[in-house]
Amino acid sequence: MRFNRRMALNRPAHNSAMPELPEVEVTRASLADRLQGAEVQAVRLGKPLRWPLGVPPAQLVGRRAGTLQRRGKYLWLPLAGPVAADDAAPEGGLLMHLGMSGSLNLAAQAGDPGAHDHFDLHTSRGLLRLTDPRRFGAVVWSDALQAGPAAKLLARLGAEPFDASFTPVQLHAALQARRTPVKAALLAGDIVVGAGNIYVSEALHRAGIDPRTRSNSLSRPRCERLLAALRLTLARAIDLGGSTLRDFKDAHGMAGAFQDEALVYGREGQTCARCGGTIRRIVQGQRSTYFCGGCQRR
Repeated sequence: MRFNRRMALNRPAHNSAMPELPEVEVTRASLADRLQGAEVQAVRLGKPLRWPLGVPPAQLVGRRAGTLQRRGKYLWLPLAGPVAADDAAPEGGLLMHLGMSGSLNLAAQAGDPGAHDHFDLHTSRGLLRLTDPRRFGAVVWSDALQAGPAAKLLARLGAEPFDASFTPVQLHAALQARRTPVKAALLAGDIVVGAGNIYVSEALHRAGIDPRTRSNSLSRPRCERLLAALRLTLARAIDLGGSTLRDFKDAHGMAGAFQDEALVYGREGQTCARCGGTIRRIVQGQRSTYFCGGCQRR
């Protein structure tokens, strides 16, 4: 998967959106190599985030970063302690979430923290800083990804959309158990993770499925088209650095460009590029849904 970031930094904002799988994956990719092997030198906590860190900040000092991973919209940074006399390095790590408006930045030099800078991890590779104007993000210590707070927070997550073991047959079976509109079922995150409002609207358009369609009415062939469309949409979003409607920037401070290619999202009243119909906007579950009534069928 390529990360060819065509970024636009001064794009007008017309809405805000929670960082979803593409934005979190772009963040992971822009941090992973630079953080690998970094030693924690100091930790600063700002205003409280959604959940407390869970350990004294001093407990992180001296640990070294492993490979940054992603699960759904969470990032996991393993932090191994100094090797003990028995050659066993204490396990553990930080589970991070960007909330509704958060971003992570790693800089060789950083200025004094601002009002929205709530977590600083000073390392030998630079300062990793979480900036989150709304403070719905989180940085939580866990003894392992499969234990403690991390295991509890990740327990209800659905399948990763790019996981080859997640098949159209499985998607069909999961949707057969739901009577809710298909858009709501996909946004719930317990069938498939990371598909947010923009990407579900776009994927349903690519698949030709009306977002109001009842989940259990979808045939297996339509589920096959839907999963393919979802993967294509998310892959393209990652390639373009995610979407920036207001807040999101990657770890280099760059904004995403996927919204500039959106086929339906934010295009109410415009002409559908596929069929020439008119793009509509409705509200589902207090979220804006954009679709074409001409080529998206129930």
